[in-house]
Amino acid sequence: MGENHRFNIRIYGLCLKDTQLLTLHELYVGKKLVKLPGGGLEFGEGAVACLKREFLEELNLKIENVAHFYTQEGFVQSLFNPNEQLFTVYYTCTILNESELEILEPSIEKTEWISLKKENPFQLPVDIKVFELLKLKCL
Repeated sequence: MGENHRFNIRIYGLCLKDTQLLTLHELYVGKKLVKLPGGGLEFGEGAVACLKREFLEELNLKIENVAHFYTQEGFVQSLFNPNEQLFTVYYTCTILNESELEILEPSIEKTEWISLKKENPFQLPVDIKVFELLKLKCL
């Protein structure tokens, strides 16, 4: 592996309300994306701690009942940085304080609860797969 190559470990939350999933509409590197709440693992941080921190930093939300749902199995190269390999882990979780939701991250344009019965709204390859797996489990 070249010296400029690196890993980008991403941790995401799947928050369901009935059959609706919390999503974010975000501008990332000039591209509009539908994404899941979460973000990058920081050095010295565990996966669940990362997820809790990201929810608090981005959306002012506290979460609980965090349970592993899916870990990416194959190679995924970053769409935005060809020297990065992505590694993503997804957890289901419950929001404790939904009424206090406040978008604190400037790149997030809005939040939306999307029905699992609708067409897959995601653009990123692993998110697409996770949405389909979630549909199979919940519908």
